[in-house]
Amino acid sequence: MGAVDPTIDSAGSLSHRSTASASGTPSGSTSPANDAFDGLPGLPDRFGRALRDLRVSVTDRCNFRCGYCMPAEVFGRDFAFLPRSQVLDFEEVARLAAIFVRLGVRKLRITGGEPLVRRDLAVLIGYLAELRTPEGETVDLTLTTNGSALRPLASSLAAAGLQRVTVSLDSLDDAVFGAMNGVDFPVARVLDGISAARSAGLAPIKINTVVRRGVNEASVLPLVRWARDEGLVLRFIEYMDVGHSNGWRLDDVVPASEILALIDAELPLEPLVPGYRGEVAGRYRFRDGSGEVGVIASVTRPFCGDCTRARLSAEGHLYTCLFAVDGVDLKTPLRAAEPDAALEARIRAVWGARTDRYSELRSSATERLPKVEMFALGG
Repeated sequence: MGAVDPTIDSAGSLSHRSTASASGTPSGSTSPANDAFDGLPGLPDRFGRALRDLRVSVTDRCNFRCGYCMPAEVFGRDFAFLPRSQVLDFEEVARLAAIFVRLGVRKLRITGGEPLVRRDLAVLIGYLAELRTPEGETVDLTLTTNGSALRPLASSLAAAGLQRVTVSLDSLDDAVFGAMNGVDFPVARVLDGISAARSAGLAPIKINTVVRRGVNEASVLPLVRWARDEGLVLRFIEYMDVGHSNGWRLDDVVPASEILALIDAELPLEPLVPGYRGEVAGRYRFRDGSGEVGVIASVTRPFCGDCTRARLSAEGHLYTCLFAVDGVDLKTPLRAAEPDAALEARIRAVWGARTDRYSELRSSATERLPKVEMFALGG
């Protein structure tokens, strides 16, 4: 379907630019040349999209029950999460991550579930912080968290080599936030965790907010004002049809264009040039120079054409799309002592055959696909 990109013209009003591809291939795709995508050596897929980002889920468990990810009515006390023996240990994660880095990955993001419920996570961070690209550079090592355990863990994570964090926060209003997180977790404790992350030197700190119509639209402007005052980078995310348990409906989506118009009416915005090819968020700065805000518009403005992300689940399955139906098992050959060269060949084969473009093809038919839950593959 045709995508819409909200931009802001010189007068400050919102306009729209179509990004649909006339050829039917992902917009912005290139021929599969080794470094054609962004000028850096790397592994291309069928559309020439380079493998640059690896999101590593270290657990399928979470202490929140957000309705858009792990609704309490589905994931209750009796839900069977992965047994410990089925979850990759830190040495296994580090070994696979090293192979991905050799193949061109420049960013490692630790996710879950909620990654901070994984015991001794700083040990893994230490392993990953030692990795170097073929050019001898460090990788961008970051973590996405709900912030509930940042206060006690931020310092040790930073000391181990974590560079920055992204914190999920869907409202500053306790009642709304409690409804979103499903466990009535208070906003103040997340804000305290953010403060601890700042004190530990984890920067820049990004805030992710999922906007769901009828639930937290009224939280958009208070979050913008707060993040701007605090010097935080705020990203609004369109409510997405990830997994099959969140009861997603298109009517629940607040389009990025609507979010931007709301912000622009109070705090005028202007678009920013992407920092790099494959950047997910559309970024906008406040015209008064006081910071920036972004939108991740997977529903109304698909960015499949520049998607560089692979995902490694807690049980060691490789996924090449957030909306994947299934993944490729890397844990079994890993635990069978398969050498690195053979594991690398497996990864090359999976990524090299990749043609994912779910968001560009989204329709009533795709809504019925038995997609993997976001917490399981590391959203």
